[in-house]
Amino acid sequence: MKNFSKLGLVIVLLLQSCWWYSDDIDDTIEPFDYSQYEPVYLSREMLENSIALENPKPIYSSGKIYIKENLLFINEIREGFHVFDNSNPQNPIKIKFISVPGATDLAIRNNALYINQATDLIAAQLSPDLSTISVTKRVKETFPELISPDGYYPYDVPENSVVVNWNLKND
Repeated sequence: MKNFSKLGLVIVLLLQSCWWYSDDIDDTIEPFDYSQYEPVYLSREMLENSIALENPKPIYSSGKIYIKENLLFINEIREGFHVFDNSNPQNPIKIKFISVPGATDLAIRNNALYINQATDLIAAQLSPDLSTISVTKRVKETFPELISPDGYYPYDVPENSVVVNWNLKND
């Protein structure tokens, strides 16, 4: 009987060492983490017809800068590109705004503008007098879906829609 109680004590002590215990345990359950931003969608059709030349506008959230000859392009993050006449670098003059919802980057080769527009890669041509812009090619779903500024992917994206931006929620 003595051996049985000693064996039982050893088993209980061994099993207790397997039991995890910490004073740091919080009995509350953490809420599921959601983004503080809500996605801005455009239908696929609207996205593909959204590129336009507009009058100059103020810069609010600048991104990358690109220079081609006497033109200076400044990205308005996820909105488009400001175009400046940069003939005199000490005094660039605003001349146009290229509206491209979802755009964050631009490259130029042989006078073709290559722009990422949300998930698509587009090639566009500006007229020499900067009065028109036309999309010459679109490669759909080249880039990954746009995630929120706090790192979340959109959920419940409407069919045939694309996320072009994220707005801070007003909760």
